Amino acid sequence: MLFAWSSASYVVPLPPGHRFPMAKYRLLKERVIGDGIIPASRVLEPDRAPAADVRLVHTERYVQQIDAGRLDAADERRLGFPWSPALVERSYRSVGGTIAALHAALEHGIAINLSGGTHHAFADHGEGFCVFNDVAIAIRTLQREGRLARAVVIDLDVHQGNGTNAIFAGDERVFTFSMHGAKNYPFHRVAGCMDIELPDGTEDDAYLEILAKALPNALRSAGAESAVYLAGADILAGDRLGRLSLTQTGMARRDALVLDACREIGLPVAIVLGGGYGARLEDTVDAHVQTVRLAAAHA
Repeated sequence: MLFAWSSASYVVPLPPGHRFPMAKYRLLKERVIGDGIIPASRVLEPDRAPAADVRLVHTERYVQQIDAGRLDAADERRLGFPWSPALVERSYRSVGGTIAALHAALEHGIAINLSGGTHHAFADHGEGFCVFNDVAIAIRTLQREGRLARAVVIDLDVHQGNGTNAIFAGDERVFTFSMHGAKNYPFHRVAGCMDIELPDGTEDDAYLEILAKALPNALRSAGAESAVYLAGADILAGDRLGRLSLTQTGMARRDALVLDACREIGLPVAIVLGGGYGARLEDTVDAHVQTVRLAAAHA
């Protein structure tokens, strides 16, 4: 039984021509329900993440800056979004979805947040379209509750999760594994527990061969009780911010490889979307739908 959380009703107003595909969340929710992948009764609206949970990861000063709209022009440029009350609400709701998905994964084996994966958010600032680090907050929340001791982050977005790596640096309770483009954003990397950099144009077979060798080693090293999987769609050929060359079929094989590896060792997995910036919005939505469909098949 697969439960999903969707923040699609919380829309951030963006200027014309902005690169972030805000519409994909509404279209994804409509497809997931309309195609019968998950019944509407199990696609839930997330609660607003409690401020106390957010402060487990982010500094008091940064949270206050976001809440009160006190970002300066340089902060907004680094974040990539203009501040608005809607941005604040959506950010808290998206975090709430990942917290709920991680709870549900521990109960049911697998769950998904139809947003999230905001892995460029650091403790004291946001960047790269990431306000709060939902993955880090969810892990820290469940650790505080005593529901989770050790976790592994499987980050297969095309961009390195520099914020996540910085937040968990030196913490042996959280293992961070990332495969990402070598020449892509962010240009100042933060080392994680296992980072694999891929050349531009990497295609299906090469990508999957590397992942099949590396992921089991990462899972053994992690010794985790749950995984959070960032299933980025920006690895696809033609993604405006990606630079890799995987097909939809290759991405499906990637998702299946991750989910099979976790199931094989009895590791619950909470999935978050990560990025996706296809030249055609429909391609990005199709890729995310495919991930949800595979998750439902593994539930």
